[in-house]
Amino acid sequence: MSAQQTQQFGTTGHAVGVIGQGTWQLERAPRREAIATLRRGLDLGLNHIDTAEMYGSGEAERLVGEAIAGRRGEVFLVSKVLPNHASRRGVAEACDRSLQALRTDHLDCYLLHWRGSVPLGETIEAFVALEAAGKIRSWGVSNFDDADLDELEALGLGLPACNQVLYHLRERVIEHTVLPWCHSRGIAVTAYTPFGPGAFPDRRSAGGRVLERVADRHEASPRQVALAFLARHAQVFPIPKASTVAHVEENAGAGTIVLSAESVDELEAAFPAAPWTGNLPMI
Repeated sequence: MSAQQTQQFGTTGHAVGVIGQGTWQLERAPRREAIATLRRGLDLGLNHIDTAEMYGSGEAERLVGEAIAGRRGEVFLVSKVLPNHASRRGVAEACDRSLQALRTDHLDCYLLHWRGSVPLGETIEAFVALEAAGKIRSWGVSNFDDADLDELEALGLGLPACNQVLYHLRERVIEHTVLPWCHSRGIAVTAYTPFGPGAFPDRRSAGGRVLERVADRHEASPRQVALAFLARHAQVFPIPKASTVAHVEENAGAGTIVLSAESVDELEAAFPAAPWTGNLPMI
């Protein structure tokens, strides 16, 4: 299998695989297989592993910690704090729990999972303190629309390394405002649930037939094309979850695909972006 393409992750200076590894609900898979899958992903250059304290009430973090034991230096490790833990003290305590679960002394990036009632400035100040203490190397946000990002920028506390948002073939609304906002400031965009929630486009549907045709053209699978379509934008990093070795190997193959302009045009027409309504979709 060809080497995974890499890009610098936002302003962090870290080169990470264009395709990463998500872990939402990974704890539901057989543990031995899930760990083997994460390790195989690392072998294939999927060195960006994303998790969160919320996933399986910490079980996903513990699973990741076991999978990366002895290989921490290979991993760009990301976790997220819940909004109800986003106070100055709560962030510090949540970070310590995550570090313990992940069996590491630092995170490469630490995100606010979504906005809650804690003032944004307090959360960011807590992130900055963790960065100064060496417990995190960078910080970011998740599920932020352009208005949230404007508010964050106005705080004057620095810009996030990334914004993690819902992005897949049938949900392209971030392309209107969020993606350009981040792109103009060198902020990475992490695409969660990149195959979409629920059913993947059926090959018997109009969009599914286009996806199949593009996949045949590029000697790829439809799922690989779906990931490559998101990664056509610089600084976009899809993080599909895989619970089997075969699945992570398929995901890794997407990191070598460069879609032709013809293919991109066909996919954009088959899966048009919905109009921007001012509400950022999230799950």
